[in-house]
Amino acid sequence: MIRLVLVLLFLLIFFIISIPMFIIEWIIGKFNHKAMSISSLRIVQIIFKIILFLCGTKTTIIGRENIPKDEPVLFIGNHRSIFDVVIAYSLMINLTGFVSKKEMNKIPIIRIWMRYLNCLFLDRVNIKEGLKTILKGIELIKSDKISISIFPEGTRNRDDDVKSFKEGSFKFAEKSGCKIIPMIQNNTESIFEKQLPRIKRAHTIIEFGKPIIMNELEKDQRKLIGVYTHKIIAEIYEKNKSLV
Repeated sequence: MIRLVLVLLFLLIFFIISIPMFIIEWIIGKFNHKAMSISSLRIVQIIFKIILFLCGTKTTIIGRENIPKDEPVLFIGNHRSIFDVVIAYSLMINLTGFVSKKEMNKIPIIRIWMRYLNCLFLDRVNIKEGLKTILKGIELIKSDKISISIFPEGTRNRDDDVKSFKEGSFKFAEKSGCKIIPMIQNNTESIFEKQLPRIKRAHTIIEFGKPIIMNELEKDQRKLIGVYTHKIIAEIYEKNKSLV
């Protein structure tokens, strides 16, 4: 329980100092929106790294060289824990907006940081609103050169496998032409979910797979890009179980 208390105390302090930081970021954004996004990214990355340190989490990183440094991409990841975002976001090289459920937009403090970070809030029930979110993400990729990250299983998976992907998640790449980067995480559930409400020291794995370029795939593969990508991610997930 000590780790949980430390993390909660640290988050409380961060939420308190976030108020003046919001004002500073807002002022920066008035003159240079990209500079605001970058500074927000670096601040949140530092916060996430401190949280992972307090949790005693050690992560083995594989394939980071597969992330292009000069172009936006679509990160497709499996989802096992709330720490998936913490770990992945702490490693992002360039501006990246994560796709989250719309309920996150109701949480004070967090929603402001997420907006500064170009995150998207997806309505999984209202198709019309969901389409608006997808179109906004496509625009972020094409015009603002901001990467998008999404977990196409739709929710956290509590089984020891990778659930099927929702094909709509791949519209970001299909309509923008950006590369798809598989992002596979193992054992993140051992940090918190396995022994709620305790936080335990854990070793996790994150692997960034080789870029998938839709235009270079065969017609059937493009048509079922979710199935194609799922197979790659599932195979890497199984392979990396032995590394934990």
